[in-house]
Amino acid sequence: MTKSDIFPATGFGLLGMTWRPQVTPDVQAFAAMKAAITSGATIWSSSSVYGMTPEPPTAGLWLLRRYFEKYPEDATKVTLFIRACLDPTTLSPTTTRTSVRASIEECNRILGGVKKINVFGPARMDRNVPTEETLGALKELVEEGKIGAVGLSEVGAATIRRAHAVCPISLVEVEFSLWSTDILTNGVAETCKELGIPILAYAPLGYGILTGQVTKLEDIPKGDIRHMFGRFQPANFPKNLELVDKLKVFAKSRGVTPAQLGLAWIRAHSNIGGCGTIIPIPGATAAQRVEENCKVVDLSAEEKGELDSFLRSFDVSGERQIVGMSSDLWG
Repeated sequence: MTKSDIFPATGFGLLGMTWRPQVTPDVQAFAAMKAAITSGATIWSSSSVYGMTPEPPTAGLWLLRRYFEKYPEDATKVTLFIRACLDPTTLSPTTTRTSVRASIEECNRILGGVKKINVFGPARMDRNVPTEETLGALKELVEEGKIGAVGLSEVGAATIRRAHAVCPISLVEVEFSLWSTDILTNGVAETCKELGIPILAYAPLGYGILTGQVTKLEDIPKGDIRHMFGRFQPANFPKNLELVDKLKVFAKSRGVTPAQLGLAWIRAHSNIGGCGTIIPIPGATAAQRVEENCKVVDLSAEEKGELDSFLRSFDVSGERQIVGMSSDLWG
């Protein structure tokens, strides 16, 4: 990817297709994936560890292979970002040169040549492995033609700078939403703008809570990974619903869904002020939801200001991801 690329307003995250107690049937998944392309959400993000028992950890990659085997004409329409270099058992980062090379070999083997990995990078950085070693290995993969470009995920501003000094970074994927605004204050958004690196905003709807459709913990299926997240713990969840209630009222007044409003707020930051290009990558398993998420809703400066004012007065409760694994965030 280059600075001359034209980026879509919305991308597509595939975590929810396979990292769930019951994998989405191919017929349904393929319809949603096809809807993403038709709706212009052509940057796709997946991982080498998007699978839950009894499926293999690589279930997400196998889904991509099956899709592009059935629809080979779509391969050139999609920019595929694969985040890997993780131990599938512990989800700990494995970013030594040897591990990086082993990871890309596994990913390309599973994809079987049906889709080129346009952007590749570690899902998390290992603080015990020099950034220069990891990025040096990724640079080699680009030079060898095994990947198109390098991306980073869940990284801090300092790491982005160190990495970019070794090898050009094409994408940075970080969590950004109405209940995860860290990048606006921790230097990530500012650094990416300075270096000309587009940001993919993952979990832009707060893992579903910002859609307004999750009103109690019982709405989340047993075995769902969200039960391990701090913000979905019984002590924190009711407090966080206050944000959702505000979003519902605001969305109703605009005649849009809470999801559309949440995505509009993210897009309203793109190429404004201290932010460069920011692309939300919501996931959905139903074609109708994909189309809904891709419908761009305008948000006036006054409306954004009202939401911003509320966010400044609201403290989100709980760790934003798996309890006890915060040390791997902002690596």
